[in-house]
Amino acid sequence: MIRITELLYPSPPHGRANVGLLAVRVVAGLAFMFHGWSKIQNPFGWMGADCGTPGVFQAMATLSEFGGGLAWIIGLLVPLASAGIFSTMCVAWWKHALVQGAPFVGKPPSYELALLYAAIAVLFMLCGPGRLSLDCVIAKWWSGKPARE
Repeated sequence: MIRITELLYPSPPHGRANVGLLAVRVVAGLAFMFHGWSKIQNPFGWMGADCGTPGVFQAMATLSEFGGGLAWIIGLLVPLASAGIFSTMCVAWWKHALVQGAPFVGKPPSYELALLYAAIAVLFMLCGPGRLSLDCVIAKWWSGKPARE
């Protein structure tokens, strides 16, 4: 049986992979914060009045992009933030690929970035944020282990 702490704080990898996870977290997190910044100015209506998407869903996407990006950068509750980002990117993929018929790669609006970000979110849901994160510090504190091993 999987405990909640194992879902929120997966065991981090060893060695240089932690530096790679940190680099991906910071770069992708910054990108999400930039994407979410304009949306956070009008979280319930950034898509426009005639978009057909309820304001609460627009606000959830705003929170997952801006808040999830911040969570990735500092490494706090990364699997939970990744689940929100994954959901948001699946909706973006659906809207672009299936509704609008956009190409995978090509002139915008393509859906390659939505799938790339969804894949990064899956990486963090499965692997966690790595040792260079607040999640790792909290997990070690929670388990009673020393902060540095």
